[in-house]
Amino acid sequence: MADLTADIGAERGGMAACPACAVAPAAEDLAARAAQIEGATLALSLPGIHCAACIDTVERALSRAPGVREARVNLTLKRAQVKADPEVTAEDLVRVVEGVGYEAHELDPGTIAATATDRAGRALLMRLAVAGFASMNVMLLSVSVWSGAADATRDLFHWISAAITLPAIAFCAQPFFVSAFAALRVRRLNMDVPIALAIVLALVTSLWETSLSGEHAYFDAALTLTFFLLAGRYLDHRTRAAARSAAEELTALEVPRALVRRDGAEVQLPVAELRIGDLVVVRPGARMPVDGEIAEGASELDRALLTGETRPVPARPGQRVSAGEVNLTGPLVVRATAIGRDTSLARMADLVAIAESGRSRYTSLADRAAKLYAPGVHILSALSFLGWFLWSGDLRVALNIAAAVLIITCPCALGLAVPAVTTAASGRLFRRGMLVKHETALERLSEVDTVVFDKTGTLTSGKPQLVNLDDLPPGARGIALALASASAHPLSQALAAALAGETPVALEALRELPGYGTEALLEGHPVRLGRAEWLGATPGPGTATWLQTPEGLTEIRFADSLRPGAAEAVADLLAQGRRVALISGDAEGAVAALAARLGITDWQAGALPGDKAARIAALQEDGAKVLMVGDGLNDTAALSTAHVSISPASALDAARVASDIVLLGGDLSPIPGALRTSARATRRIRENFRIATFYNVIAVPLAVAGLCSPLIAALAMSASSITVSLNALRLR
Repeated sequence: MADLTADIGAERGGMAACPACAVAPAAEDLAARAAQIEGATLALSLPGIHCAACIDTVERALSRAPGVREARVNLTLKRAQVKADPEVTAEDLVRVVEGVGYEAHELDPGTIAATATDRAGRALLMRLAVAGFASMNVMLLSVSVWSGAADATRDLFHWISAAITLPAIAFCAQPFFVSAFAALRVRRLNMDVPIALAIVLALVTSLWETSLSGEHAYFDAALTLTFFLLAGRYLDHRTRAAARSAAEELTALEVPRALVRRDGAEVQLPVAELRIGDLVVVRPGARMPVDGEIAEGASELDRALLTGETRPVPARPGQRVSAGEVNLTGPLVVRATAIGRDTSLARMADLVAIAESGRSRYTSLADRAAKLYAPGVHILSALSFLGWFLWSGDLRVALNIAAAVLIITCPCALGLAVPAVTTAASGRLFRRGMLVKHETALERLSEVDTVVFDKTGTLTSGKPQLVNLDDLPPGARGIALALASASAHPLSQALAAALAGETPVALEALRELPGYGTEALLEGHPVRLGRAEWLGATPGPGTATWLQTPEGLTEIRFADSLRPGAAEAVADLLAQGRRVALISGDAEGAVAALAARLGITDWQAGALPGDKAARIAALQEDGAKVLMVGDGLNDTAALSTAHVSISPASALDAARVASDIVLLGGDLSPIPGALRTSARATRRIRENFRIATFYNVIAVPLAVAGLCSPLIAALAMSASSITVSLNALRLR
């Protein structure tokens, strides 16, 4: 480090006139040089760790890996931070972790860094703490006044309360003042306008009473009001922040980079830096980052997430490919013809934007209540002030009563009615594996009467499953296992998994022909596993591969396995009396078979992305409230068109972004329960509105009649807020 510092000093070319000025830039250079020496920090997601032994195992494995300087595992976040040499890649570390039996995924450090700090949440929490602390101190002073302090002592306590309250309110009530000012500036009203007015009027009244040596001041009322409202605001923020953080972590699992041939070398670049005409290298298992034309190589493509097709399609030079398709077996070189906003994915994004513009017009229960409530509160308070001033001629009395009316009608209970319930309901769903992203998703979910499912990757796992193992002769199973183990094709992997208990046969000259299959020699005789056309067989309607042995040809058939909980979820939804439909881009035979298996009578096959969105739009024009459940790129427009939408965590980031709720696990069975929970949550919200309304019906006439001081009004308001919060907790 001393040598490094000396080098930097020499590069700077002498001493600066001010030593402090010289030190600061040198420190920056030193940090930059040190960062180069230290290498990169890589982030991994570790969803399978659950105890201290897991941490120790993963950390030891990573620390022993070549080029790794330091590895730290965070159990709470289920994440690893690894400092390594520049040549170490995330793929190397993933293989190391998988080698000790744990699942691992690369995370985008930039996306994770964006969610690492929650400044808005910390600011709300700080304001809540200050309001609580200040209100407790002012309450202590108020108790002394209530206990009989009079004259100069009472006035002193009131002035001390003012000294505590004014700066506390100036800091703590900023969110309400800013929001109210923004609304008034564009000549509209929101829930924060009566809140801000009540706080200001309580302070003005209290200062006036204190300056006139009055018996009552209401500084404690203003602080208590602010404290309860901040509590509701913070509850709502925490619910939304948890959703954003988890959703962004899911998004960070997909790092948008591509391998490109530039100047005779292969370099890894962000997709945003690609140019039309670039030769993009797509390795087996990777996703196409651009639209283009295959320049080199042969393989097969998985278009399931893009079109819903479950059967891989051959890929040859000259064939056009679309961004989002998955290369299966052989390396491909693709010449980019469309990038960025011009790709097929971007066209889908345009469909999503159009669909989401319709959803944004949905108005929440709280917004509808505020639209009616705020004008009424202001008119009532103004009329009370005017009436009492005309009747008594006493400005002080009229102002006190107007303040009491405004405080007692202040929408604190209404402000808590929605966030208290949504926080409890979202927490309940999160414990069951569902992440609520959108603030009105629960309300919309409670209105659902029709549920539309995608097929591939949603109702099914997207992984083929062997269905005719008994048709495979015992003598051929070892040959099939040896051939299947040499390929990364999904059908070969499924066959190898099904034959895991068998002993592979020793083969010679084993090789894979991308796009065709695998072949080898068994005692001089050729054996093959692959496409029907390659082996001279007639392909059938289903998903299958063929095995050629010296004894002849054998068809090995596969079916897409159901996602866990799919059958139970569909049966439960039908039992609830909801309409269930299946819309898929897959072939008619596969869709019909799955629909019959699950008891779904309303199904559609061969649907393009636009067809799915159009079908859902048509259902909703007929009055249906549609819940769409999908996971593919071809589902994004439909997810955005639907009244409310759900996507699994395994879905692509585009589908997760378009959906309102993310299903964190692989099990679909929580969906019917989520519909029931959302219905209960909406009932609780409406109950809270009724509680607040009943409270106002009783309390407002008393305040208008001059029977409630601002202090009693604040206590009544606090009681209604606590009642609303306790009612919301019944959901837990």
